[in-house]
Formats: sequence, structure tokens, C-alpha cells
Amino acid sequence: MNIRWYLFLAIFVLLVVGCGSRESERIKFWHFWSEPSQAKIVREIVAEFEKQHKCKVEITELSWNDGKTKLIAAFNSNTAPDILELGSDWVAQFSSADVLMMLEPKDFNIERFLHFSLEPSFFNNKLYAVPWIVDTRVLFCNKQLMDSVGFSTPPKTFSELIEASRRINEIGGFYGFGANGSDPHRLYKKILPLIWSFGGELVDTNGSISINYPASVKAFTLYFELSRLGVIETQKQIDLLFAQGKIGFCFSGAWLVDMIKSTNPNLNFVVSFIPGPNGYRGISFAGGEYLAINRKSNKRELAKEFIEFLISKNAVIKLCSNIREAGFPADTNLFNHPSIISDSTRRVFAQQLQYSRMTPVHPKWLEIEPIIENALVEILYQKKGVVEAIEDAQQKINVFNRGIRF
Repeated sequence: MNIRWYLFLAIFVLLVVGCGSRESERIKFWHFWSEPSQAKIVREIVAEFEKQHKCKVEITELSWNDGKTKLIAAFNSNTAPDILELGSDWVAQFSSADVLMMLEPKDFNIERFLHFSLEPSFFNNKLYAVPWIVDTRVLFCNKQLMDSVGFSTPPKTFSELIEASRRINEIGGFYGFGANGSDPHRLYKKILPLIWSFGGELVDTNGSISINYPASVKAFTLYFELSRLGVIETQKQIDLLFAQGKIGFCFSGAWLVDMIKSTNPNLNFVVSFIPGPNGYRGISFAGGEYLAINRKSNKRELAKEFIEFLISKNAVIKLCSNIREAGFPADTNLFNHPSIISDSTRRVFAQQLQYSRMTPVHPKWLEIEPIIENALVEILYQKKGVVEAIEDAQQKINVFNRGIRF
């Protein structure tokens, strides 16, 4: 053999070995779309990535009941996945624990994302997670009950919502408004939007959580007034009663649309924007799912490619088009995609997203959250007055404003 043949053979072997090594690469991905129909869509999306990148993605499906506990245990035992999905209100907790890989904003072109979705992505001005999908809540309105009390269009202001709820409540046999009572991890999503709508900010200039100010007093008072004009229940029960046609108004998410279609498709209802103070647009609560990389992963480049694939147009539109509960792509170029907002209800959700906000970024938010909820419960059941409950809650919150980390 001549020298040219040896060179050719050497190059060929290098190429084969190189391709083989990529094909043998494996990365682990843990996510929360665990319902059979949801998991099927995610697996189809992942299979396309495997095909394009000639690698293997090991998938673990978590539940919202114990998924976070399993993630923390995995990090503590050095068995955490390469890529993980995190809820918007978890990101700060994991970022502050130094278990996530710091990301470069330019690698993901972060300017493309809805402005509010980027807040949880950063901790101490460093990027640790990439927005994937977002969703929000809107006002569900029983059109038949509204018409019966002289409201032809949904309430646009808090005053109109109170008046319409009062009229429906006085009919007898119906509830004007569905208010959450003691409902962990859900009740705070009802009071924060009211605080924001009244112009309040929960995070001060020092990064501390503060609820002891006039906007909070207005918000808690309003929610108490609405609770007197209907029923106080869990979100699950409120959704069920609304689907049965027994509640005039409630704040809820896209899952309620599916419930109505399956249990009472003839219900005459509409969805509308969150009301606000006179002359101001109401702000809603937005949740989101984020993608992050384990700081100790030895497959960082492939992990970054996987995240970029999941947030790409084809992949994220397939996810949101097939799983209504997934909501909308966080990418501003995609959340209004025709295949996602194909009906009027979805269009209202998409428009409300532009007037929505997320959980405050604080490493101890998950400890602060129940303090705010318990304060509202004390007000709803008249155990404390509004000002007293807020002041007492702030004292408890201050303990977690001292930078304690898990």
C-alpha cells in the first residue's frame, strides 16, 4: 500500500470513530408531562432530536406531587439528569443552590422571549434557565347568568365585577363569584394579580419580598368582598361548579375549557381579560416551564443543543398544539402562531399573556408563598382584619428576607 492509501484509511477510521462516539452519547432528561397522552407527544418530539443528532435521550417523567423532592434528592446524591424541567416558581430556589449550569444569553438568543418570562431565568444577574412555555389565567364568565342580571358583556373593572357578582348571587341557587379558600399553591395565584393590578410590587429594591403597603390592602380587601358574593372553595371544586353552570365568575386556566367541553358542552360561557381598577388593565398571573442544565453534567454541549431543539419552532408548536394545558411558547415569535390560537378562547389567553406577570424571584419563595396564602385565609374566614393579617404576615416573611438558602 502507498502512503495515500494509509492516509485515506486513517481519515476514514477517524470519521467512523467520531460518528460512533456521538451515536453512543446519552443524555438524561426529566420532565413533568407525565399523563399518557402528554408523555406520548414529548417522546415523539424527543425521538426527532435523537434522529437528527444521532444520540439517545433517556427520559424520566415526574409528577407535580413529588417531582421537586425527587429532583432535590437526585442533586444531593449526584444522580440528577443532564437536563431538567423546572416550574417558574422553582427556578430561583435551584439557581441559588448552585446546582444549575450558568448559561450564556447569546447561546439562546434570549431577546426572543416574552419579557416577563425572563425574570425567573436570572439569579444575581446570571442566566440559569431558559423559558420553554408559558400560560396564564383569565376571567371565566357564565353568559346566561350575566344576561339574566343585565350584563351583556364581561366586567372590565373591579367595580363591575363586584356588581355583577352581587346581582347573580342574589338570584338564589347560584354563586356570583368563586373564591379560593385554603388551597395550597393556588390561592396566592389569585391575590398576586390583584396586588399587581393595583400597582403594587412585591420585590423591593433590596430584593426582599414586601406585602405591607396600600396596594396589598386594596387587593386583600377586594378578594374578601368577592368571597362574600359567592362561594369559598378549592380551585378544583370552583372549576366543577362553574362547569355545572352554578357560578357566575371565576379566575381559572385553560384546563377549565377542557372540563367544560367534556362535562357540559352546552354551557353558555365566555372568557375575558382580568378586570382592573377603573381606567387600568388588569394583570393576570402567568406560570411557565423552564429548561436548565445540571452544573455537573459532562454532556453540556449536547444538553444545550437539546434545549435549543425543544424551544425551536416545530418542537414547541407541536407541544402546545397537542397539549392545551402546556399553554403557549415563551418565544414572542411563536405564542401567537395560528395553530395554537385557532379559536377565540385561546386568543383571549394569548392576549392576556401580554398583561401577565410571574412569581417574584426569591430563593425562599416557596416558604414565603404559604405565609401570604395563610394571611388571606385568615381574612376570608374573618379571623383577622386585613391590615392585621398583612402586618403579621410581613413579620414572618422578613425571616426569609435575610438570605437564608436551602
